[in-house]
Amino acid sequence: MEIKLLVDQLSQKLLANNHRVATAESCTGGGIAEAMTQLAGSSAWFECGWVTYSNLAKQNLLQVDPQVLAVEGAVSESVVLMMARNALSLAAVHYSVAVSGIAGPAGGTAQKPLGTVWIAWASLSIEGVVQTQAQCFYFSGDRQQVRRQTIQQALLGLIGLI
Repeated sequence: MEIKLLVDQLSQKLLANNHRVATAESCTGGGIAEAMTQLAGSSAWFECGWVTYSNLAKQNLLQVDPQVLAVEGAVSESVVLMMARNALSLAAVHYSVAVSGIAGPAGGTAQKPLGTVWIAWASLSIEGVVQTQAQCFYFSGDRQQVRRQTIQQALLGLIGLI
């Protein structure tokens, strides 16, 4: 589905509930936040976004545990869950999404081939309980195609969560 249509759907859901969202991005380089803020009026529901491309940025800006980064690597379920959870808390929003992956053309391994992307979503319930979920995707195509598919899945996940 086209990204613009997904952002429109997301906007309607967030506005209907008077909720806000934040992003924590690595492999998309701010592409999710950029897609969201393309929509006029997004300031009513988009709070902020972090582009934490390096491990140091993930640690310093999103408080990702350096030990987890060292053991599991940036492209892992644990890391994106921390990114999503901490973005939710730091931005004081109702929803967040975090992504970390290998868009290519280099950097893939046998364990984490090119196109491997972890996406995590976090939400704050009415009772104030933080709920998180993550999913690993294996996207095909070149760097831009992987990034685009990541943005689409991040938005679809948020829409489904709301």
